[in-house]
Amino acid sequence: MTAPTINALVSPEGSLEILSNHEVNLLKDKSEGGLYRLFRQCALAVLNTGAVTDDCQDLMKTYADFDIRLIPQPRGLKLELINAPAHAFVDDEMLLANREHLFSVLRDIVYTHSTPKFAGILKGNGPDELTNMVFHILRNARALQTGRQPDLVVCWGGHSISHEEYQYSKEVGHQLGLRELSICTGCGPGAMKGPMKGATIAHAKQRVKNGRYIGITEPGIIGAEAPNPIVNELIIMPDIEKRLEAFVRCGHGVVVFPGGVGTAEEILYLLGILLHPDNVDLPFPVIFTGRKENAEYFEMIDNFIRNALGEEATSKYEIIIDDPVRVAQTMKKGIKDVETFRRAMQDAYYFNWMLKIDPVFQQPFEPDHENMLALELHRDQPVHLIAANLRKAFSGIVAGNVKDGGIRKVQEKGPFEITGDPTLIKPLEAMLERFIANNRMKLPGPSAYRPSYRIVNTAA
Repeated sequence: MTAPTINALVSPEGSLEILSNHEVNLLKDKSEGGLYRLFRQCALAVLNTGAVTDDCQDLMKTYADFDIRLIPQPRGLKLELINAPAHAFVDDEMLLANREHLFSVLRDIVYTHSTPKFAGILKGNGPDELTNMVFHILRNARALQTGRQPDLVVCWGGHSISHEEYQYSKEVGHQLGLRELSICTGCGPGAMKGPMKGATIAHAKQRVKNGRYIGITEPGIIGAEAPNPIVNELIIMPDIEKRLEAFVRCGHGVVVFPGGVGTAEEILYLLGILLHPDNVDLPFPVIFTGRKENAEYFEMIDNFIRNALGEEATSKYEIIIDDPVRVAQTMKKGIKDVETFRRAMQDAYYFNWMLKIDPVFQQPFEPDHENMLALELHRDQPVHLIAANLRKAFSGIVAGNVKDGGIRKVQEKGPFEITGDPTLIKPLEAMLERFIANNRMKLPGPSAYRPSYRIVNTAA
């Protein structure tokens, strides 16, 4: 069945209104190194806001005739959309949220890829340069607000969750919003949408007029996790590593809901950073939470962390089951501690400069068959490196599940192979099997989930 489409001319909404000839040429360039394919893919994703899918290839096939063209104007810029998803429009006018998201795509892709100082950094550079790049992208998106007290709660969790889990995430967001806290997520559906939806109602009750619903994504994932319509600040980072750094640099605390491999990747990234000796005294509240039916899930996560990273890692978070009020109260208190600390250290409220991030967590990891098989999943290394390599393993599985490039690699050469120390690999394999059994890998579809990975050499 053909999806309904529409043709339209669209004017900018708030983010980027003029482009140089150089920038226009980059976005029109359909060659291997050009930006047209990236721009088209991200634009189609944001126009697909609200659709229930995590298959970027299916999205591209459904709208194979979609095209987007830049129309320079004497006093600005317009975009010509051809065969765009009709549900992005009402009475032939594009929904305002879609228009904002569309020009956020344009803003971030242009800024990242046309700024000469970023050219070398995108291919890997020193930790200070990478952090500065994250800062500049966030500042260019006007996400860094001076004069605002710490209030931003990062919420992580799965896009493929049950209705009951979604409702719980919404109630947690509601309780956070009642305490005038704002929400930052990966911007997609499920546990990324729920907290935002709950917070919008709470902010209305408290007459909060400047509530923030920040969605941070990256080109590889946006097609699988299109921004939900509540996001009022969309930011597209160049890759997953810079996306993760953006979360912890601008957020003041993290709430983790049940999820799959993407959530596990985020947990390993965060714990690997917090375990760095330079961060031992730095307050950063982290709460794992879910319904009473999720207690077993978090026991599994807790045991996996304890086995892989040791007891110290478990001291970096608190598990709160079936109590949204306590989650919000605990987070509010934790963020107050963050405010007190940063004021004493004269650090910015809007960007966590003092947080030490080891370069191993910043350098882009390319998930392909060679790199996945070469991951050092053994215990003869510092604990933060164990976390870093496990994070990469989860990142590769995410790529094979939902990212266009990763899906293509798995289709061409078969599943990614993962091997290592059995004391790490066997618990990893068991947790992945649980994710599959509980439908946490992908949204339910017409066919059963086919693993994008294969565990090898697990015998002791």
